[in-house]
Amino acid sequence: MADLLFFTGTMDSGKSTLALQTNHNHSSRGRVGRIFTAHDRAGTATLSSRLGLTHDAAEVTEDLNFWNHVVGLLTAGGRVDYLICDEAQFYAPDQVDQLAKVVDELSIDVFAFGILTDFRGRLFPATARLVELADRMLTLQVEALCWCGERATHNARTEDGVMVTDGEVIVVGDVEPAPPSADDEPEVAYEVLCRRHHRRRLTAARARATSLTADPLPFG
Repeated sequence: MADLLFFTGTMDSGKSTLALQTNHNHSSRGRVGRIFTAHDRAGTATLSSRLGLTHDAAEVTEDLNFWNHVVGLLTAGGRVDYLICDEAQFYAPDQVDQLAKVVDELSIDVFAFGILTDFRGRLFPATARLVELADRMLTLQVEALCWCGERATHNARTEDGVMVTDGEVIVVGDVEPAPPSADDEPEVAYEVLCRRHHRRRLTAARARATSLTADPLPFG
């Protein structure tokens, strides 16, 4: 029996590294897979890890139908044993349904990797659907850490170092600061935070600026 597996964690928890490792493990045993991604930090049609590993991939666009795509490959005489689907939070919910159909009707394993919530702390529509449909959901064991040392559970977006909670849901960025820009566009970056500091919008930069070593008590 094939499975739809959903691996999740915050940014910087090694999801893309695991996706690449999963592909390596299966391909080295003679299985044939296809790799998909969307809005990867390294650019179009590339699956990249922060460790510096990359692999060619098919870009998941709005008009991609996974069911039609895989059936087309098989009809043309191709072989498909599994799919690696990175950055799955950016897929459409209908595409997640198509992946489930590939598993159920074609007995092809699907390994999906993505984050649960956006920078506002809300579920992505695609990951909500993955939670509903996946045979198993596995949280990555490599935990990203908030600046305070606690386990990071939320992804924060910053513009010029200030945490924001409004704006487009999909804005490509990374946890590493981008080079300074010559135009007037704000510098967009991401930071992983524990729930407490995400709720307080307390980033590492803000904590350093205010010389915080511990959170003040809410009374006094």
